[in-house]
Amino acid sequence: MKNIKLIVIAAVFFTITAACWFAPDKEYSQSERRPLAQKPEISMENLLSGQLESDVEKYTADQFPLRESFRNLKALAEYGLFMKKDNNDIYIENGHAAKILYPYSDKSVTNATDIFRMIYEEYIRGTQTDSEGRIFTAVIPDKGYYLAGEAGIPSIDYNQMFAQVINEMDYARYIDLTRALDADSYYKTDLHWRQEKLLSVAEAVGKAMGLELSGLDELKQETATESFQGVYKGQSGLALKAEPLYYMTDETIEGCSTFNFETNEEGKVYDLDRLKGKDPYDVFLSGATALITVENPMAASKTDRELIIFRDSFGSSLAPLLISDYSKITLVDLRYINWSYLKQFVEFDSQDVLFMYGTTLLNDSYTLKR
Repeated sequence: MKNIKLIVIAAVFFTITAACWFAPDKEYSQSERRPLAQKPEISMENLLSGQLESDVEKYTADQFPLRESFRNLKALAEYGLFMKKDNNDIYIENGHAAKILYPYSDKSVTNATDIFRMIYEEYIRGTQTDSEGRIFTAVIPDKGYYLAGEAGIPSIDYNQMFAQVINEMDYARYIDLTRALDADSYYKTDLHWRQEKLLSVAEAVGKAMGLELSGLDELKQETATESFQGVYKGQSGLALKAEPLYYMTDETIEGCSTFNFETNEEGKVYDLDRLKGKDPYDVFLSGATALITVENPMAASKTDRELIIFRDSFGSSLAPLLISDYSKITLVDLRYINWSYLKQFVEFDSQDVLFMYGTTLLNDSYTLKR
């Protein structure tokens, strides 16, 4: 009997190992929005350095048969059986999945504001026609600002972060967005905010920047997809319910054109082809890209004012709501372009400037290029 058990265990082990090593590798996890580890290179150098062991461990974990089913089973056990508040740092509160943001890193915030100050000193200072300067900054709170306390989850001191940004960016006027948002302003399965919930944010930004934003209340809500599933679905390991993804549009937005400096391509504000890609949120301004411009031909008779936004992915869905007051908006994502290269692409000349970043990026800002 003992020998039979050993044979069964060995058979299961070798079957799983064979399935892992000889089945075609999966390149990407759609649920987790990340590439999966591929079969490691076997060499004497990797073997002696110990790198092979590490690579094999990552590869086996990523290519394990029925991996998604086992991840879901683990998540159900963590949340239900063991009564843990989170799984993979994702917690559920009031139907929202959110990621723990803790502990606070003042050094990371300073790393970001140091980069912003270098940009200000090199490109912006002295270019403003307004004696007070048309330079603004805003911090976008993650969902934890509204959910963590009620869920009993540790979180950063948000007020400390806001105060640090204000203090270290004393050349910019701060725009408080916290009262223009709540938990339902964000997707339930994702970190991003919902564009159809951002009219109050656009109004807050517009009031601070002296914009008219005429027609904001007349924007039409269109459905991009009814089955959006955000990044937290995969990270939590739970079978979270899909939700709709909407976009707001009108004649002005539909008449705008974009230019992507990475791909050297023109396009539209909303790239509906991106719904078929890895992340449907990329429908907004074609997703993550180093440098993209939005030009508004309907502004010709109204204004020639331009706006430059230094932003993360949140800016992609807010910028279209501001375009009615500008002839051109330039969006810069410093995660993909070093700030010192900007002079090759952007002429800084009295534009309005908005530094707008989420708390998640500011608390881990080392993805920004220096």
